[in-house]
Amino acid sequence: MNQTISVWTVLVVAIVAANLPFLTERILLVGPQRAPRKAFGWRLVELVVLGAATLGIGFVLEGSIGQRAPQGWEFYWAFGFLFTTLAFPGFVWRYLRRQ
Repeated sequence: MNQTISVWTVLVVAIVAANLPFLTERILLVGPQRAPRKAFGWRLVELVVLGAATLGIGFVLEGSIGQRAPQGWEFYWAFGFLFTTLAFPGFVWRYLRRQ
């Protein structure tokens, strides 16, 4: 797999993973379905777990291309803010649209 395909794969995975907590009432897609609505806290937990999974996929793909570069705290903060920004369409769809 070349570098371009790896980058686009991580971006697509990040976009899907960031919006997934807002599109379903199940906990992590496999847990029990919440009767009326899933609490916002569960959605935040899912966002963190899926963000970590996206980072893991990115690290694996980076390692398959070559040597993995060391990352400082700035990288993780930037990733967190980017992941939160990518989750905005799902948040709007779930909480801000008219019913």
